[in-house]
Amino acid sequence: MSVVVQINTLPDQVERVAIPLAPVAVPAGFPSPAQDYYDGGLDLNEHLIHDRTSTFVVRVAGDSMTGAGISDGDELVVDRAREPVDGSVVVAILDGELTVKRMRITRFGVVLQAENPDYPDVRVPELADLSIWGVATTCLHHL
Repeated sequence: MSVVVQINTLPDQVERVAIPLAPVAVPAGFPSPAQDYYDGGLDLNEHLIHDRTSTFVVRVAGDSMTGAGISDGDELVVDRAREPVDGSVVVAILDGELTVKRMRITRFGVVLQAENPDYPDVRVPELADLSIWGVATTCLHHL
């Protein structure tokens, strides 16, 4: 048995995907024969998306955010309506370049922080063109 879910890839595009139904929770330890089996519908929009009109999915390229559990090829659910705060993982446009970083607000200004020691933090110069495109709310990590 499978269920069709709707995923908003961009605000004006919708993708429908069929996925098999599974139990609500699967223990990672010894399987219990007494575990209840959930046979209802599953709507990923209900679990992953707070505001459908402002949410989209982006695929990550690169490994600068591996320390935050975000790997190359993962998809991020990004909410454009969510207000970024210090510590938010954001999709930002800095001087025309798109990037995913952790936003830090310091007394010296905004820093776009990498979560991999091989990459430097980006201190945003005062005259730079910075736009926060959205706040990442969920990382869909492939196994």
